[in-house]
Amino acid sequence: MSTPPPALRWRCLAFAELTASELYRALQLRAEVFVVEQTCAFQDLDGRDMQALHLLGERESEEGGAALLAYARLLPAGTAFAEASIGRVVTAPATRGSGLGHALMRQATAELHRRWGVQPIRIGAQAHLQAYYRQHGFEPQGALYLEDGIEHIEMVRL
Repeated sequence: MSTPPPALRWRCLAFAELTASELYRALQLRAEVFVVEQTCAFQDLDGRDMQALHLLGERESEEGGAALLAYARLLPAGTAFAEASIGRVVTAPATRGSGLGHALMRQATAELHRRWGVQPIRIGAQAHLQAYYRQHGFEPQGALYLEDGIEHIEMVRL
């Protein structure tokens, strides 16, 4: 039995609204998981962060300040795909199995719809996470492709 996800404060900010500390924590979490944990050298800073909304799931840390436990990047239609997109979906490794990833996807989808209206969402998912994204209404579309040495597949939620 897994423990329930930690209660978080969710904030969704444009790039210009992020403080240097918030941006640092987001990039640090992305690098911890996507570069170090997945042993994948890739260009995370792809020029899209400035056009994105940044969803932060934070909890007060014992040392004071906010600990970033969940993050996703929301991109408007026409940026990464013709449709709006959710990417860089990541939770802190210590929270795995708590359900926080599902809470993150629910929050990301709701925030995207709140900001830009209900519309299709396309993602470039790591292929091994298809079942996870299917739980959030995404269906595979097209063939598997290799991105940065990892199999991916586009998935769409209508």
